[in-house]
Amino acid sequence: MSNPTQWAGLTTGAWCYFNNDPANGTVYGKLYNWYAVNDPRGLAPFGWHIPSNSEWISLSDCLGGFSLAGGKIKETGTVHWLSPNTDANNASGWTGLPGGGRNNSGPFGDLGFAGIWWSSTEFNAVNAWHYNVDYNNGRINMDETIKSDGFSIRCVKD
Repeated sequence: MSNPTQWAGLTTGAWCYFNNDPANGTVYGKLYNWYAVNDPRGLAPFGWHIPSNSEWISLSDCLGGFSLAGGKIKETGTVHWLSPNTDANNASGWTGLPGGGRNNSGPFGDLGFAGIWWSSTEFNAVNAWHYNVDYNNGRINMDETIKSDGFSIRCVKD
């Protein structure tokens, strides 16, 4: 969905590439609104699912807690991440990339700066939970935001 006005008004599943450029999809994948995450047809392939809040928290706990887990899921170096890519060691083998996101009103931002992934858990009728890591620290952050924002997803094997 490339039209920002249409994107802003959606209450059904949609995806796009960062800046609507398919070349960004080759590296960073697609950005999805939360309605796509929660679509009953299923966004994840058979045998996989999009992690819930409790699964994100378990991952963070296994990686040393929120203050350390971000560095352990980030790709090392600065090929994709802005410098300094603090505490990135990819100890988990995740190789998280900074695919940025899309604001609910249409603009794109944070490519190279942040990796942002949806949780399958709803916060309320308007918002859902997401998790992000940034280039300048090793934390993983949990926050809620409007469901029509566009973020990456990461699937977990059932």
